[in-house]
Amino acid sequence: MNDIVNIEEEIRPYKEKIEDIVLHNQEKVLDAFQNQNVADRHFHSETGYGYDDEGRDTLEGVYAEIFGAEDALVRPQLVSGTHAISTAFFGVLRPGDELLYVTGEPYDTLREVIEPAGDGADHGSLHDFGISYRALPLKEGAVDAERFREVITSRTKMVAIQRSKGYADRPSFTIEDIEGMVKEIKAVKPDAIVFVDNCYGEFVEKAEPLEAGADLIAGSLIKNPGGGIVRTGGYIAGRKELITACAHRLTAPGLGKEMGATLSVLQEMYQGIFIAPHVVGEALKGAVYTAKYLDSYGFRTKPFYDEYRTDLIQTVYFDNAEQMVDFCREIQKASPVNAFALPEPGPLPGYDSDVIMAAGTFIQGASLELTADGPLRPPYMAFVQGGLTAEHVKIAVRRAVDAVTS
Repeated sequence: MNDIVNIEEEIRPYKEKIEDIVLHNQEKVLDAFQNQNVADRHFHSETGYGYDDEGRDTLEGVYAEIFGAEDALVRPQLVSGTHAISTAFFGVLRPGDELLYVTGEPYDTLREVIEPAGDGADHGSLHDFGISYRALPLKEGAVDAERFREVITSRTKMVAIQRSKGYADRPSFTIEDIEGMVKEIKAVKPDAIVFVDNCYGEFVEKAEPLEAGADLIAGSLIKNPGGGIVRTGGYIAGRKELITACAHRLTAPGLGKEMGATLSVLQEMYQGIFIAPHVVGEALKGAVYTAKYLDSYGFRTKPFYDEYRTDLIQTVYFDNAEQMVDFCREIQKASPVNAFALPEPGPLPGYDSDVIMAAGTFIQGASLELTADGPLRPPYMAFVQGGLTAEHVKIAVRRAVDAVTS
Protein backbone atom coordinates (compact mmCIF):
# COMPACT_ATOMS: atom_id res chain seq x y z
CA MET A 1 0.00 0.00 0.00
CA ASN A 2 2.89 2.39 0.80
CA ASP A 3 4.24 1.85 -2.72
CA ILE A 4 0.87 2.88 -4.20
CA VAL A 5 0.77 5.99 -2.00
CA ASN A 6 4.30 6.91 -3.12
CA ILE A 7 3.35 6.44 -6.78
CA GLU A 8 0.33 8.69 -6.34
CA GLU A 9 2.52 11.38 -4.79
CA GLU A 10 5.10 11.18 -7.57
CA ILE A 11 2.53 11.53 -10.34
CA ARG A 12 0.49 14.28 -8.64
CA PRO A 13 2.20 17.20 -10.47
CA TYR A 14 1.53 15.55 -13.83
CA LYS A 15 -2.11 14.96 -12.97
CA GLU A 16 -2.43 18.64 -12.10
CA LYS A 17 -1.04 19.57 -15.52
CA ILE A 18 -3.66 17.32 -17.12
CA GLU A 19 -6.38 19.01 -15.08
CA ASP A 20 -5.24 22.41 -16.37
CA ILE A 21 -5.51 21.15 -19.97
CA VAL A 22 -8.96 19.70 -19.26
CA LEU A 23 -10.17 23.03 -17.88
CA HIS A 24 -8.86 24.91 -20.92
CA ASN A 25 -10.45 22.51 -23.39
CA GLN A 26 -13.72 22.29 -21.48
CA GLU A 27 -14.09 26.07 -21.71
CA LYS A 28 -13.29 25.95 -25.42
CA VAL A 29 -16.04 23.37 -25.95
CA LEU A 30 -18.54 25.27 -23.80
CA ASP A 31 -17.86 28.47 -25.73
CA ALA A 32 -18.46 26.65 -29.03
CA PHE A 33 -21.82 25.32 -27.81
CA GLN A 34 -22.88 28.79 -26.74
CA ASN A 35 -21.59 30.55 -29.87
CA GLN A 36 -23.43 28.04 -32.09
CA ASN A 37 -26.64 28.53 -30.09
CA VAL A 38 -27.11 24.84 -29.40
CA ALA A 39 -30.71 24.12 -28.34
CA ASP A 40 -32.59 20.98 -27.41
CA ARG A 41 -34.31 21.01 -30.82
CA HIS A 42 -30.92 20.17 -32.32
CA PHE A 43 -31.03 16.73 -30.72
CA HIS A 44 -33.80 15.60 -33.11
CA SER A 45 -32.66 14.40 -36.52
CA GLU A 46 -34.34 14.21 -39.90
CA THR A 47 -35.03 10.89 -41.61
CA GLY A 48 -34.56 9.52 -45.10
CA TYR A 49 -32.34 11.78 -47.16
CA GLY A 50 -31.58 14.01 -44.19
CA TYR A 51 -32.35 17.28 -45.93
CA ASP A 52 -32.50 20.39 -43.71
CA ASP A 53 -31.12 18.59 -40.65
CA GLU A 54 -30.50 21.63 -38.46
CA GLY A 55 -29.09 19.53 -35.62
CA ARG A 56 -26.48 17.91 -37.88
CA ASP A 57 -25.47 21.23 -39.41
CA THR A 58 -25.17 22.94 -36.01
CA LEU A 59 -23.10 20.04 -34.64
CA GLU A 60 -20.71 20.47 -37.55
CA GLY A 61 -20.49 24.16 -36.66
CA VAL A 62 -19.59 23.19 -33.08
CA TYR A 63 -16.83 20.86 -34.30
CA ALA A 64 -15.49 23.48 -36.71
CA GLU A 65 -15.22 26.05 -33.93
CA ILE A 66 -13.63 23.65 -31.43
CA PHE A 67 -10.96 22.50 -33.87
CA GLY A 68 -10.28 25.89 -35.46
CA ALA A 69 -11.73 24.91 -38.84
CA GLU A 70 -13.73 26.73 -41.49
CA ASP A 71 -16.04 23.74 -41.81
CA ALA A 72 -16.48 20.16 -40.62
CA LEU A 73 -18.11 16.90 -41.61
CA VAL A 74 -19.40 14.92 -38.58
CA ARG A 75 -21.38 11.86 -39.57
CA PRO A 76 -22.43 8.42 -38.30
CA GLN A 77 -21.88 7.21 -41.88
CA LEU A 78 -18.12 7.55 -41.29
CA VAL A 79 -17.66 4.10 -39.77
CA SER A 80 -14.14 4.49 -38.37
CA GLY A 81 -11.08 6.70 -38.26
CA THR A 82 -9.68 4.81 -41.25
CA HIS A 83 -12.89 5.53 -43.18
CA ALA A 84 -12.71 9.24 -42.30
CA ILE A 85 -9.07 9.41 -43.44
CA SER A 86 -9.86 7.45 -46.61
CA THR A 87 -12.72 9.84 -47.37
CA ALA A 88 -10.34 12.77 -46.96
CA PHE A 89 -7.78 11.20 -49.31
CA PHE A 90 -10.25 10.24 -52.02
CA GLY A 91 -12.15 13.50 -51.63
CA VAL A 92 -9.12 15.69 -52.25
CA LEU A 93 -6.66 13.68 -54.36
CA ARG A 94 -7.05 13.05 -58.10
CA PRO A 95 -5.29 10.80 -60.67
CA GLY A 96 -1.74 11.98 -61.17
CA ASP A 97 -1.46 13.49 -57.68
CA GLU A 98 0.97 12.26 -55.05
CA LEU A 99 0.39 11.61 -51.35
CA LEU A 100 3.54 11.97 -49.26
CA TYR A 101 3.67 10.73 -45.66
CA VAL A 102 6.48 12.51 -43.82
CA THR A 103 6.10 10.57 -40.57
CA GLY A 104 7.05 7.17 -41.95
CA GLU A 105 4.63 4.46 -43.02
CA PRO A 106 1.08 4.92 -41.70
CA TYR A 107 -0.44 2.24 -39.49
CA ASP A 108 -1.56 -1.06 -40.93
CA THR A 109 -5.26 -0.39 -41.59
CA LEU A 110 -4.41 2.43 -44.00
CA ARG A 111 -2.05 0.38 -46.15
CA GLU A 112 -4.79 -1.04 -48.39
CA VAL A 113 -6.38 2.39 -48.71
CA ILE A 114 -3.13 3.60 -50.24
CA GLU A 115 -1.73 0.67 -52.22
CA PRO A 116 -2.37 -3.00 -53.04
CA ALA A 117 -2.29 -5.56 -50.25
CA GLY A 118 0.72 -7.81 -49.73
CA ASP A 119 -0.94 -10.55 -51.81
CA GLY A 120 -1.44 -8.11 -54.69
CA ALA A 121 -5.19 -7.69 -54.18
CA ASP A 122 -6.37 -4.15 -54.86
CA HIS A 123 -9.85 -3.20 -53.71
CA GLY A 124 -9.79 0.30 -55.14
CA SER A 125 -6.78 1.84 -53.43
CA LEU A 126 -5.31 5.23 -54.29
CA HIS A 127 -2.83 3.31 -56.43
CA ASP A 128 -5.71 1.80 -58.42
CA PHE A 129 -6.88 5.33 -59.22
CA GLY A 130 -3.48 6.49 -60.40
CA ILE A 131 -2.57 8.37 -57.23
CA SER A 132 1.03 7.77 -56.24
CA TYR A 133 2.35 7.45 -52.71
CA ARG A 134 5.64 7.74 -50.91
CA ALA A 135 6.60 7.57 -47.24
CA LEU A 136 9.61 9.42 -45.88
CA PRO A 137 11.25 7.36 -43.12
CA LEU A 138 11.82 9.11 -39.83
CA LYS A 139 15.35 10.02 -38.85
CA GLU A 140 16.03 9.28 -35.18
CA GLY A 141 12.33 9.58 -34.39
CA ALA A 142 11.87 12.93 -36.17
CA VAL A 143 10.90 14.08 -39.64
CA ASP A 144 13.89 14.09 -41.96
CA ALA A 145 13.57 17.76 -42.97
CA GLU A 146 16.70 17.72 -45.09
CA ARG A 147 15.54 14.78 -47.20
CA PHE A 148 11.99 16.15 -47.35
CA ARG A 149 13.19 19.03 -49.48
CA GLU A 150 14.63 16.48 -51.91
CA VAL A 151 11.61 14.18 -52.24
CA ILE A 152 8.73 16.65 -52.55
CA THR A 153 7.78 17.29 -56.19
CA SER A 154 5.28 19.28 -58.24
CA ARG A 155 2.96 16.26 -58.10
CA THR A 156 2.89 16.22 -54.29
CA LYS A 157 -0.59 17.53 -53.59
CA MET A 158 -1.04 16.28 -50.04
CA VAL A 159 1.52 15.87 -47.27
CA ALA A 160 0.27 13.63 -44.46
CA ILE A 161 1.29 13.58 -40.81
CA GLN A 162 0.31 10.82 -38.42
CA ARG A 163 0.15 12.47 -35.00
CA SER A 164 -0.06 9.31 -32.91
CA LYS A 165 2.46 6.51 -32.94
CA GLY A 166 -0.26 3.95 -33.67
CA TYR A 167 1.35 0.51 -33.47
CA ALA A 168 4.84 1.88 -34.20
CA ASP A 169 7.80 2.08 -31.87
CA ARG A 170 8.32 5.81 -32.27
CA PRO A 171 7.34 9.01 -30.47
CA SER A 172 3.98 10.61 -31.08
CA PHE A 173 4.18 14.15 -32.47
CA THR A 174 3.16 17.11 -30.37
CA ILE A 175 1.30 20.17 -31.67
CA GLU A 176 4.61 22.06 -31.45
CA ASP A 177 6.22 19.34 -33.60
CA ILE A 178 3.37 19.54 -36.10
CA GLU A 179 3.61 23.33 -36.29
CA GLY A 180 7.30 22.99 -37.18
CA MET A 181 6.49 20.39 -39.84
CA VAL A 182 3.80 22.58 -41.39
CA LYS A 183 6.15 25.58 -41.60
CA GLU A 184 8.79 23.42 -43.29
CA ILE A 185 6.26 21.93 -45.74
CA LYS A 186 4.75 25.31 -46.66
CA ALA A 187 8.20 26.86 -47.09
CA VAL A 188 9.02 24.25 -49.72
CA LYS A 189 5.57 23.97 -51.34
CA PRO A 190 3.08 26.63 -50.23
CA ASP A 191 0.14 25.02 -52.05
CA ALA A 192 0.63 21.58 -50.47
CA ILE A 193 -2.40 20.40 -48.48
CA VAL A 194 -1.21 19.33 -45.03
CA PHE A 195 -3.36 16.55 -43.63
CA VAL A 196 -3.07 15.35 -40.02
CA ASP A 197 -4.42 12.03 -38.79
CA ASN A 198 -5.67 13.30 -35.43
CA CYS A 199 -6.82 9.95 -33.99
CA TYR A 200 -6.07 9.57 -30.24
CA GLY A 201 -4.91 13.20 -30.02
CA GLU A 202 -8.03 15.32 -29.60
CA PHE A 203 -8.09 17.34 -26.35
CA VAL A 204 -4.78 15.92 -25.12
CA GLU A 205 -3.14 19.31 -25.59
CA LYS A 206 -4.58 22.83 -25.46
CA ALA A 207 -4.36 23.29 -29.24
CA GLU A 208 -5.25 21.14 -32.25
CA PRO A 209 -3.38 20.61 -35.56
CA LEU A 210 -5.47 23.12 -37.55
CA GLU A 211 -4.39 25.79 -35.06
CA ALA A 212 -0.80 24.81 -35.90
CA GLY A 213 -1.34 25.50 -39.59
CA ALA A 214 -2.61 22.16 -40.94
CA ASP A 215 -5.30 22.27 -43.66
CA LEU A 216 -7.30 19.13 -42.86
CA ILE A 217 -7.71 16.69 -39.96
CA ALA A 218 -9.77 13.55 -39.39
CA GLY A 219 -10.61 11.19 -36.57
CA SER A 220 -13.06 8.73 -35.05
CA LEU A 221 -15.97 9.43 -32.71
CA ILE A 222 -15.39 6.18 -30.82
CA LYS A 223 -12.06 7.66 -29.80
CA ASN A 224 -11.51 10.96 -27.99
CA PRO A 225 -14.21 13.31 -29.35
CA GLY A 226 -17.05 10.88 -28.67
CA GLY A 227 -16.55 11.15 -24.93
CA GLY A 228 -17.04 7.41 -24.49
CA ILE A 229 -20.77 7.51 -25.30
CA VAL A 230 -20.98 8.02 -29.08
CA ARG A 231 -21.69 4.64 -30.65
CA THR A 232 -20.29 5.23 -34.14
CA GLY A 233 -19.08 7.91 -36.51
CA GLY A 234 -16.15 10.02 -37.57
CA TYR A 235 -15.25 13.58 -38.41
CA ILE A 236 -13.21 15.59 -40.91
CA ALA A 237 -12.46 19.28 -40.29
CA GLY A 238 -10.51 21.95 -42.10
CA ARG A 239 -10.67 24.41 -44.97
CA LYS A 240 -14.15 24.82 -46.39
CA GLU A 241 -13.36 23.84 -49.97
CA LEU A 242 -11.62 20.67 -48.77
CA ILE A 243 -14.58 19.70 -46.58
CA THR A 244 -16.91 20.24 -49.53
CA ALA A 245 -14.77 17.88 -51.62
CA CYS A 246 -14.80 15.28 -48.84
CA ALA A 247 -18.58 15.56 -48.48
CA HIS A 248 -19.10 14.87 -52.19
CA ARG A 249 -16.94 11.78 -51.77
CA LEU A 250 -18.83 10.59 -48.68
CA THR A 251 -22.27 10.88 -50.28
CA ALA A 252 -22.16 11.31 -54.07
CA PRO A 253 -20.95 13.95 -56.51
CA GLY A 254 -23.56 16.68 -56.53
CA LEU A 255 -25.08 15.70 -53.17
CA GLY A 256 -22.35 16.75 -50.75
CA LYS A 257 -23.18 17.88 -47.21
CA GLU A 258 -26.88 18.41 -47.82
CA MET A 259 -27.71 14.74 -47.32
CA GLY A 260 -27.17 12.14 -44.62
CA ALA A 261 -29.70 11.31 -41.93
CA THR A 262 -28.21 11.27 -38.44
CA LEU A 263 -30.37 8.35 -37.27
CA SER A 264 -31.28 9.53 -33.76
CA VAL A 265 -27.67 9.82 -32.60
CA LEU A 266 -27.44 13.60 -32.43
CA GLN A 267 -27.98 13.93 -28.68
CA GLU A 268 -25.16 11.52 -27.86
CA MET A 269 -22.90 13.25 -30.38
CA TYR A 270 -23.49 16.62 -28.74
CA GLN A 271 -23.15 15.22 -25.25
CA GLY A 272 -20.10 13.17 -26.23
CA ILE A 273 -18.10 16.12 -27.55
CA PHE A 274 -19.15 18.17 -24.50
CA ILE A 275 -17.79 15.65 -21.97
CA ALA A 276 -14.82 14.61 -24.13
CA PRO A 277 -12.24 16.92 -22.49
CA HIS A 278 -13.04 15.44 -19.07
CA VAL A 279 -13.03 11.80 -20.21
CA VAL A 280 -9.80 12.30 -22.17
CA GLY A 281 -8.33 13.73 -18.95
CA GLU A 282 -9.37 10.60 -17.07
CA ALA A 283 -7.70 8.41 -19.69
CA LEU A 284 -4.53 10.52 -19.51
CA LYS A 285 -4.38 10.25 -15.73
CA GLY A 286 -4.76 6.51 -16.13
CA ALA A 287 -1.92 6.42 -18.66
CA VAL A 288 0.43 8.35 -16.36
CA TYR A 289 -0.39 5.93 -13.54
CA THR A 290 0.11 2.93 -15.84
CA ALA A 291 3.56 4.14 -16.87
CA LYS A 292 4.72 4.74 -13.31
CA TYR A 293 3.18 1.60 -11.81
CA LEU A 294 4.59 -0.72 -14.48
CA ASP A 295 7.99 0.93 -14.26
CA SER A 296 8.05 0.20 -10.53
CA TYR A 297 7.80 -3.50 -11.44
CA GLY A 298 10.62 -3.35 -13.98
CA PHE A 299 8.62 -2.99 -17.19
CA ARG A 300 9.81 -0.52 -19.80
CA THR A 301 7.17 2.01 -20.78
CA LYS A 302 6.89 4.79 -23.34
CA PRO A 303 6.18 7.59 -22.79
CA PHE A 304 7.51 7.59 -19.24
CA TYR A 305 5.19 8.96 -16.58
CA ASP A 306 6.88 12.39 -16.49
CA GLU A 307 7.07 12.92 -20.27
CA TYR A 308 4.87 15.33 -22.20
CA ARG A 309 1.92 13.63 -23.90
CA THR A 310 0.11 14.32 -27.14
CA ASP A 311 -2.07 11.21 -27.41
CA LEU A 312 -3.67 8.53 -25.25
CA ILE A 313 -1.39 5.65 -26.14
CA GLN A 314 0.81 4.11 -23.47
CA THR A 315 3.29 1.56 -24.77
CA VAL A 316 4.37 -1.30 -22.51
CA TYR A 317 7.26 -3.55 -23.58
CA PHE A 318 7.42 -7.29 -22.82
CA ASP A 319 10.15 -9.89 -23.00
CA ASN A 320 8.16 -12.25 -25.22
CA ALA A 321 4.81 -12.90 -26.86
CA GLU A 322 3.55 -15.08 -24.02
CA GLN A 323 4.05 -12.35 -21.41
CA MET A 324 2.31 -9.82 -23.64
CA VAL A 325 -0.66 -12.12 -24.23
CA ASP A 326 -0.99 -12.82 -20.50
CA PHE A 327 -1.00 -9.10 -19.69
CA CYS A 328 -3.71 -8.36 -22.25
CA ARG A 329 -5.81 -11.25 -20.96
CA GLU A 330 -5.64 -9.84 -17.45
CA ILE A 331 -6.79 -6.44 -18.71
CA GLN A 332 -9.76 -8.23 -20.29
CA LYS A 333 -10.53 -9.93 -16.99
CA ALA A 334 -10.66 -6.51 -15.33
CA SER A 335 -13.12 -5.14 -17.89
CA PRO A 336 -16.77 -4.30 -17.13
CA VAL A 337 -17.96 -6.08 -20.30
CA ASN A 338 -17.04 -9.62 -21.40
CA ALA A 339 -14.64 -10.05 -18.49
CA PHE A 340 -15.13 -13.81 -18.85
CA ALA A 341 -13.78 -13.83 -22.43
CA LEU A 342 -10.26 -15.11 -23.14
CA PRO A 343 -8.59 -13.06 -25.91
CA GLU A 344 -6.69 -15.15 -28.44
CA PRO A 345 -4.17 -13.78 -30.93
CA GLY A 346 -5.57 -13.89 -34.42
CA PRO A 347 -5.73 -12.19 -37.81
CA LEU A 348 -7.41 -8.81 -38.02
CA PRO A 349 -8.37 -7.00 -41.26
CA GLY A 350 -5.68 -4.52 -42.21
CA TYR A 351 -2.88 -6.09 -40.15
CA ASP A 352 -0.09 -8.36 -41.40
CA SER A 353 0.54 -10.01 -38.00
CA ASP A 354 -1.73 -11.75 -35.53
CA VAL A 355 -3.14 -9.26 -33.03
CA ILE A 356 -4.02 -9.78 -29.36
CA MET A 357 -6.82 -7.47 -28.31
CA ALA A 358 -8.29 -6.94 -24.86
CA ALA A 359 -11.37 -4.81 -25.31
CA GLY A 360 -14.12 -5.32 -22.76
CA THR A 361 -15.85 -2.16 -23.93
CA PHE A 362 -19.41 -0.91 -23.98
CA ILE A 363 -18.91 0.21 -27.59
CA GLN A 364 -17.23 -2.23 -29.95
CA GLY A 365 -13.69 -1.12 -30.73
CA ALA A 366 -13.94 2.03 -28.63
CA SER A 367 -10.40 2.98 -27.70
CA LEU A 368 -11.38 5.82 -25.39
CA GLU A 369 -12.48 2.96 -23.15
CA LEU A 370 -9.70 0.92 -21.55
CA THR A 371 -8.12 -1.48 -24.02
CA ALA A 372 -4.78 -3.23 -24.44
CA ASP A 373 -3.72 -4.65 -27.75
CA GLY A 374 -0.98 -4.98 -30.29
CA PRO A 375 0.42 -7.15 -33.09
CA LEU A 376 2.46 -10.16 -31.96
CA ARG A 377 5.77 -9.24 -33.52
CA PRO A 378 9.09 -8.11 -32.04
CA PRO A 379 9.56 -5.86 -30.18
CA TYR A 380 6.63 -7.14 -28.15
CA MET A 381 4.60 -4.06 -27.31
CA ALA A 382 1.11 -3.78 -25.88
CA PHE A 383 -0.61 -0.46 -26.41
CA VAL A 384 -2.67 0.41 -23.36
CA GLN A 385 -5.09 3.20 -24.09
CA GLY A 386 -8.22 4.85 -22.83
CA GLY A 387 -10.20 4.52 -19.64
CA LEU A 388 -13.53 6.19 -18.92
CA THR A 389 -12.39 6.63 -15.34
CA ALA A 390 -8.85 6.81 -13.99
CA GLU A 391 -9.93 4.57 -11.12
CA HIS A 392 -10.81 1.73 -13.50
CA VAL A 393 -7.41 2.00 -15.18
CA LYS A 394 -5.64 1.74 -11.82
CA ILE A 395 -7.61 -1.33 -10.76
CA ALA A 396 -7.08 -3.11 -14.09
CA VAL A 397 -3.35 -2.36 -14.30
CA ARG A 398 -2.70 -3.45 -10.71
CA ARG A 399 -4.51 -6.75 -11.31
CA ALA A 400 -2.68 -7.34 -14.57
CA VAL A 401 0.74 -6.68 -13.06
CA ASP A 402 -0.04 -8.87 -10.05
CA ALA A 403 -0.99 -11.73 -12.36
CA VAL A 404 2.01 -11.59 -14.69
CA THR A 405 4.59 -11.07 -11.93
CA SER A 406 3.31 -13.63 -9.42
